[in-house]
Amino acid sequence: MRTVLISGSGVGGAALACLLRDRGFSVTVVERAPAPRRGGQAIDIRGVALDVVERLGLLEQARGARTRMRGMSVLDGDGNEIHRSTEATLSSGRFDSGDIEVLRDDFVPMLHERLGGGAEFRHGDRITALEEGGDGVRVTFERAAPRTFDLVVGADGLHSGVRRLVFGAEEEFVRHLDMHIAIFSVENFLDLDNWQVWHREGPAGYGIYPVRDNTELRVTFGFEGGPLGPGARTREQYRALVAERMAPLRWENARLLKAMWDAPDFYADAVAQVRMDSWSRGRAVLLGDAGYCASVLSGQGTSLALVGAQVLADELARAGDDHAAAFARYTERMRPFVAANQALVTENGGGEAGPASWEAVDRAKNALSLDV
Repeated sequence: MRTVLISGSGVGGAALACLLRDRGFSVTVVERAPAPRRGGQAIDIRGVALDVVERLGLLEQARGARTRMRGMSVLDGDGNEIHRSTEATLSSGRFDSGDIEVLRDDFVPMLHERLGGGAEFRHGDRITALEEGGDGVRVTFERAAPRTFDLVVGADGLHSGVRRLVFGAEEEFVRHLDMHIAIFSVENFLDLDNWQVWHREGPAGYGIYPVRDNTELRVTFGFEGGPLGPGARTREQYRALVAERMAPLRWENARLLKAMWDAPDFYADAVAQVRMDSWSRGRAVLLGDAGYCASVLSGQGTSLALVGAQVLADELARAGDDHAAAFARYTERMRPFVAANQALVTENGGGEAGPASWEAVDRAKNALSLDV
């Protein structure tokens, strides 16, 4: 039985764990967080990614947990509505598309439940060194004893530790889009009823939508700004930066900023893409944002991770012990799909010109066939 270590227990890592377990692999998942992560934004499952979720047997469950937005408003600085739509929202797209918008902290537990006891989980740990030999990869952990695995998968996000250990410094591969986002939860003090509100003035803005039967708001702050060094990415430093950049906004900004300081699920990061010539080296391979992040502006990060997990699992199963052939085929199949989805952002000036057209999104989300 081939052994696979997956770094990261989010959408991509959990989906791959399910798919590999189903194909007879022995799977271990290492996750830096001490427990499953809560909070985060609503995520979109679109196009061919819906087929992946169906193959996982989770499509109806995901549809049952989807958000129920009725529409959205765009507000001026004083909170006056200047545009509204009951046909689409900026977060999920057109209501008639058949795509699913679901909270990340609803969908990831579905994957973990689907996996059950089919994988070994190591929470609160991380990989610190990888040494490849003839019989596998010897992995050194921060806390656990070293072990050898046949394959290692980095599904550990934009700031992937596996990518750094195998390929080199983050700066070589991460293309910053001169924006940052911050996401957090707060009680629904705006009394929004399945309705989104969006506002932007100059280099900063926010989007707000209710979840959990309208009892809670998910708030996304966004602002322009260049890259930050790793030492400036602590949670408290990011809170201070967000407060500074968002301070000029009006309407409910004061209450939103206070909620940000109090939010236990505060998350912030750069808006960026990952561009790499290769996603594999030796017995290590990258999945999702770690290898080909398209950025939050694409709305396709979740779909890329799900489709990547399906393709990688399929190719590893087909190739038997020839992991090099599996990784090559994975890259060959995924490369055009990744390019089409990253172009949703880069062909729109990095997001400054607004979201990509619905036609472009439709082409990108279906730019791969699972049946080959």
